Amino acid sequence: MKRVTALGGIFFKAKDPKALYEWYRKHLGIESAPDGSGAMWRDADHPEIPGCNVFAIFPADTKYFAPSQSSFMVNFRVDDLKELLQALRAEGVEVDPKVEDHEYGKFGWIMDPEGNRIELWEPPKSSGQ
Repeated sequence: MKRVTALGGIFFKAKDPKALYEWYRKHLGIESAPDGSGAMWRDADHPEIPGCNVFAIFPADTKYFAPSQSSFMVNFRVDDLKELLQALRAEGVEVDPKVEDHEYGKFGWIMDPEGNRIELWEPPKSSGQ
């Protein structure tokens, strides 16, 4: 079984996400989505594949990273979320019992030994178009 297949994204907290997005736009050319959900890059050679890399800034008081106290969270793409979470549980990894299923993929979370929350993302399978 493949485990992590790619970096899905990097998420971190900021006191003023809107201003920080503007800084990244101005100085590094990273354009956030119009809805403020962050910047996304797709594989130029395979734009039909739903997986992408995300750069997202969250408000400093977000609870999305909880129970971690870290100011960042890494998102990794995976092939089979259910199978991987089962294997990680068997290996003694702390696995959040919550799993979310959205049109843009399935999400699960684990904690590393340092208390950092890690998001695992199984993108939807390509429609083949």
